[in-house]
Amino acid sequence: MKTDANARADTKDGPFYRRLIAFLAGFEDGAIMRVAFFGLLLGTVSVLYVDYRELSAGEGSALAVPTRPILPPATDPTGPAQGPMPPITTSPDLLDDPVVIALEPGGVLTLTGTIDIGSAERFATEIAARGEYVKTIALDSPGGSVEDALTIATLIHDKGFATSVAAGALCASSCPLVFAAGKGRLATPQSAIGVHQIYAAQLSDDPQAALRVAGAAMADAQTTTARITRFLDIVGVDPSVWVHALETPPDRLYYFTPEELTKYRLVTALENQPTTGT
Repeated sequence: MKTDANARADTKDGPFYRRLIAFLAGFEDGAIMRVAFFGLLLGTVSVLYVDYRELSAGEGSALAVPTRPILPPATDPTGPAQGPMPPITTSPDLLDDPVVIALEPGGVLTLTGTIDIGSAERFATEIAARGEYVKTIALDSPGGSVEDALTIATLIHDKGFATSVAAGALCASSCPLVFAAGKGRLATPQSAIGVHQIYAAQLSDDPQAALRVAGAAMADAQTTTARITRFLDIVGVDPSVWVHALETPPDRLYYFTPEELTKYRLVTALENQPTTGT
């Protein structure tokens, strides 16, 4: 049951209300403003802290997405080109498919199709199983993963295999790195050998996340370019050949002329062969 004292406390005339008014009256107006200001400041800092935590979590998640600088496969080798394009007779469907590795008579190991992620592992498995029979790596590829191409190229160089690009065959994008690794490098005036710029593959489905790691992707692409240049020097190819890649946008191809193939030592032998289709 309510007492008289409790009833008075609920009204303006009650002792609690009078004590509250007296307490507030004891403060100067400036003090009250300062308390209000610091209260607002504390609330703002709290909101910013929460936003920072969420942004940091998102940033960490974005940076966890691996950047993968690659040479995009030339899936449309008949598209825009810089310089004359040799005739390409290989079926576009074969070029679009992941690379197929097959051992042919005469110790010729063919690599036909796009150098997809995992190609290097499959190539190493094939060499471990039947490498003793291999003499030449015959290439017909629009390129693809630069990491896999460099790994394949390193193994070819270590094993001392020759490489070749037949008349009517394509070796573009990252494929010339594999071709350059051969102890002997055979091509023809009708071989389509072309390069273009490295670009960073899609980093994330979230455009904002992709932008946040764009700087890291650019740094990775530059590091990969340095690795390519160093590798070309090791295998005896003039590193300035890669200037044409740096100057050519990813949606185009720079095809080397027979004179350039010789000039840059990208071939050790250039001979005429009949053009054959696949």
